[in-house]
Amino acid sequence: MVAISHDTVRALEWVDDTLRLLDQRLLPGQEVYVDCNDASSVATAIADMVVRGAPAIGIAAAYGAAFAARDAWRNHAESWQKQMMQGLEELRCSRPTAVNLAWALQRMHKLAMTLPAAADPWPQMLAEAHAVHEEDVAANRRMGRSGAALIHSGSGVLTHCNTGSLATGGLGTALGVIRTAWADGRISRVFADETRPWLQGSRLTAWELAADGIPVDLLVDGAGAALMRSGAVDWVIVGADRIAANGDVANKIGTYSAALCARQHGVRFMVVAPTSTIDMQLADGEQIPIESRGAEEVLAAGGQRVAPVAEGVGAWNPVFDVTPAELVDVIVTEVGVVHGPDAESMARLFE
Repeated sequence: MVAISHDTVRALEWVDDTLRLLDQRLLPGQEVYVDCNDASSVATAIADMVVRGAPAIGIAAAYGAAFAARDAWRNHAESWQKQMMQGLEELRCSRPTAVNLAWALQRMHKLAMTLPAAADPWPQMLAEAHAVHEEDVAANRRMGRSGAALIHSGSGVLTHCNTGSLATGGLGTALGVIRTAWADGRISRVFADETRPWLQGSRLTAWELAADGIPVDLLVDGAGAALMRSGAVDWVIVGADRIAANGDVANKIGTYSAALCARQHGVRFMVVAPTSTIDMQLADGEQIPIESRGAEEVLAAGGQRVAPVAEGVGAWNPVFDVTPAELVDVIVTEVGVVHGPDAESMARLFE
């Protein structure tokens, strides 16, 4: 097997006690970094989509929680554990669907409650945030290898949204599989949906694949069915923002459509996500909260109005949809692969 060489992009970096985030709103035109030095600035960066992608959001939140503990200690040393809760709550409210956010904050809060009330929590909290980051990098590589092993030589693959280094701490989830399979010579062509309305496919996925020397063909979201019918695609490979206990998958709007088309045309459907994305407390996808965003994101493109400014012209703009487990062929995690996911097989994953 070939070593992974297509792995050069990083969305989050820790530099001089600062969380440095690549501003994904400005890609591919500009590479600008936003520096965060407290919990509030991290929460704003998450809410405003400077950083996005469930694993990356979780990592950013972990650093934000460390900032919250540090600042609470500096301002209220005698009650820092209580005072840090305000920062954690601000982080928790920044994006409601990505379960990695709540997972990271719970992990950081649990650690904080075990630390001595009379000692500076910053070193231990920062070390834990670094651990969250490093574990994601390692998990990406394990998922990449496990997912790539399922792809036969000469395959064409289609991906939706962005699931690479810009959405994680390292190689990526779905794009980590694609990068690994490309390096192994298993993939012949990569296709990417544009992913309206934020165009994560065209702005982000195409940008980072190009940066790593992997050719990609873009298509409008509505062209996926025709592409699958042509026989050019063997796998649809996507990430996830939350997976329920029965294997239902919440991911970027348009994923459900891609899964339906894949099933119709005999194309296999792979979801790649770390176990931190799986919410075993939710029985099924009906319980997953679906975030909605402003109508302007649909009524305009790149800041330019594309819909008429007229009474009665509005927009429905859910950020995610839920793909039922029966449309998913395989879920790839860092601890194992689930074929034909259902409540029983998902439970076995955690045994």
